This record gives sequence, structure tokens and C-alpha cells, in this order.
Amino acid sequence: MSQVLKIACGSVAVGLAVLAIKTIAWWLTGSVALLSDALESIVNVATALAAVVALRIAAQPADSRHPFGHHKAEYFSAVLEGVLIVVAAILILREAWSAWQDPRIIEAPWLGLGINCVASLINAAWCWKLIRTGRRMHSPALEADGRHLLTDVVSSIGVTAGVVAAVLTGWAWLDPALAALVALNILWSGWQVVRGSVGGLMDVSAPEEELEQMRALISANAEGAVEAHDLRSRRAGSAVFVEFHLVVPGDMTVDAAHDICDRVEGALHKAFEGSRVIIHVEPEHKAKHSGIVVL
Repeated sequence: MSQVLKIACGSVAVGLAVLAIKTIAWWLTGSVALLSDALESIVNVATALAAVVALRIAAQPADSRHPFGHHKAEYFSAVLEGVLIVVAAILILREAWSAWQDPRIIEAPWLGLGINCVASLINAAWCWKLIRTGRRMHSPALEADGRHLLTDVVSSIGVTAGVVAAVLTGWAWLDPALAALVALNILWSGWQVVRGSVGGLMDVSAPEEELEQMRALISANAEGAVEAHDLRSRRAGSAVFVEFHLVVPGDMTVDAAHDICDRVEGALHKAFEGSRVIIHVEPEHKAKHSGIVVL
């Protein structure tokens, strides 16, 4: 089992533990704001399970039906997570509206808030690990899960402050008002997750800093060639796809041109783990004099 998949499975376990803790906090207090926190944890568990399934699919090798691999499965997981976040927000708004019409007295608030804070601390530690690992391993599913947990932590802080204010002031309407604000924050989080995932599904170009690194590697390792041009690159989960045209002297042998390609591919593979490199070799008269200059 890969490290990314192990962490995704850990997210399921953490999500179930946090859900149980937040449910106890809501049961003790009857607070609709704490209920909104618990409902979001249900989404956390569902999206963690979706991430595990997507990562297992993405890890499968290329086959005859999917010659470029299954890496984009992670983006589908992230889109599903965004949709589930929106569903959770709607459920929370419904509960908030019901509580607004019939304000409820919060019972045993300090014990419930203390228990809820324990769940928030667990979420904070785990979301930091997910975002850090997702960026390092280029896993959109893990990073999306981490960003969602981060919004959960922010929401929990706001909920805690609001419930404390409601208890101290006696203003029962603060409880459903806080729940509604949590729902709006969750909706924004869902939009951010979906927007980033759609970019991956639409084959958005690799970041400019990665393209610059690729140009430098091609320039430094293509000795014997004339130039390189029409560099294109995109990410699909953990995989990096790189394509470009390499111009060589017209009298160069196929073996010599192939050796240059091998050097460049090796350098790119070393710098970008899991990269897929396609090089189109062209004769000298195809040079555009506007691409990558070979050192």
C-alpha cells in the first residue's frame, strides 16, 4: 500500500473519531451550531472514503482502455467532495432555519464545548498533515481533503466563539445564526475544491515555475541538438506529462538523436517523479529560433 493511500485510510479513521466526539458534544448541549459541526464531519468521512477509492483506482497501471493511466480518478474524488460539501451546507441551513424559528436553550455548554475543542484539535493536526503530504506527493485528492478539514477547523473556532457568546449573553438567536455562517463558509470551501478539480480535468498547464525548470533541464541535457520548441506540460494527479519538439542537425544519425532524447528524458524523470515524456525529433530546417536554446 502506497504512502498516499495509507494516509487516505487514516483520514477515514480520524473522520469517524471526530464525528463521534462532535456528536457527543451536540447531544450534551442541543446546540444547532454544534450540530452543524457534526454534520460537516459526516461529509468528512464520506469524502475520505471517496478519496480512498479514487486513489486505489489512480494507482492502477495503464491498460489497453486507459493507455495514459488512471491518474485523473483523483480529480473526480475532489469534485465529489465539493458536491458533498454543498449538500452538507444545505442540511445545516435547514437546521439553522428551524432553530431560528424556535430558539433552543443550550444545555451543559462548557462540557460540550470542551469536548468539541478536542475534536477540532485532532482535525487541525490531521489537516496540516494532509495538505503538506498532498502538495509533496502531488495528490489533489489528499490536498482537497486537507483544505476541507481546514475549513472545518475554522468553522469550529467560529462555532465555539458563537456558542460562548450565546451562553454569556443569553441571546439564543446567536446559535442558529452561527450555524448559518458555518454553512456559508462550507459553501465557499466546496466551490474552491470543485474549481481546482475542474482545472485538472480540463488539462490546465503545469505551473510556470515547473515549465521553467523543464526548459532549463532540456537546455542543459540536449547537447548536440540545435533547439527545442513547443514545450507543453500538464499534471494528472501525481503524473506529469511533458511533450516538446527537439531539432537536431540534418545529418545526425538516428542513434545519436536517440541518445540525446534518453539524456533529456532521464533528467526530466529524475526531477519530476512519475513523468511521461514524449519527444518529437525534427531536422534542422524545422527550427523556429524561438524555443529553448541548447547549451
